[in-house]
Amino acid sequence: MIGILIVAHGSLGKSLIDCATHVMGSRPTLLEQFGIDTHGDPFTLLPAMQKVVQDLDEGDGVLILSDIYGATPCNIVSKLLEPNHVEGIAGVNLPMLVRALTYRNGDLGKLAEKALSGGQEGVINFTEEACKEKNK
Repeated sequence: MIGILIVAHGSLGKSLIDCATHVMGSRPTLLEQFGIDTHGDPFTLLPAMQKVVQDLDEGDGVLILSDIYGATPCNIVSKLLEPNHVEGIAGVNLPMLVRALTYRNGDLGKLAEKALSGGQEGVINFTEEACKEKNK
């Protein structure tokens, strides 16, 4: 099973895990988070994150989900990536996380694609017309 690590500002990762636990009915295994606060030193955090990635990897790899591309959490994640072994996606949201948790018993590259599509497809303009179509 592919491990999943969320690296995000503040308590966003914890909140996403709490929400995913609610949606899925129980807390998923091999799922951890790292919250980066305003006083967090990336060079101090990196060894601890490397240890978490190592602990999450049971041989199938780890998918790391980060919040904002180019921000501190994402910059730290870029130092953890190993092609075909530790992959990363920025822009984490709940649909992305749920999709990743649902499809993580396969190939890491395919999981990254599934997670990315889940995140993108989960962003919808809530228009009156869309609501009417949904309720038909």
